[in-house]
Amino acid sequence: MSTLSDAKIVEQCLRGDWQEFAVLVDRYERTLFNAAYRIVGSRDEAADITQQTFVKAYENLRNFNPEFKFFSWIYRIVMNEALTHISRAKRLREVELPDQPEVKNPEELLQESENSAKIHSALQQLPAEQRTAIILRHFHDLSYREMADILRIPEKTVKSRLYSARQQLVPLLKKAGIASVQHE
Repeated sequence: MSTLSDAKIVEQCLRGDWQEFAVLVDRYERTLFNAAYRIVGSRDEAADITQQTFVKAYENLRNFNPEFKFFSWIYRIVMNEALTHISRAKRLREVELPDQPEVKNPEELLQESENSAKIHSALQQLPAEQRTAIILRHFHDLSYREMADILRIPEKTVKSRLYSARQQLVPLLKKAGIASVQHE
């Protein structure tokens, strides 16, 4: 695994060593897939969106501004791809339960899986803009500034979306039986 920074890898790619792009794929594929999955709610669609994201990033690498973080740049691409996918689909989705891992402690894993499914289901009930704000903040621990950069909106709008999303999400989670809900 390369220890080079993202900026150095991009620099190498732009000099013609495109095989280095695979390092960026290895670094971010799982994170981008998870982000897309939380937005669209389907593993297959999230996999397609993740692949499209890397293709777009590869094709537009010359447009990357090294003054900013590569992660923010590619994360913006995956968010745009996921939101575009949702707007194109314009249909209700069934909640797809995550695959069950190999069970080592059945009771804990069952409870975690049930809670994860309940959270996922509640998130799917939020409008896409609010769902995205919750995912960026609470699943990826991004700052308001980073979120504003990714979403290309003012920080105040980020805070407003988060507030509205939390106001709608808390009762949904309580209704689903996840009572210990806390928010900022």
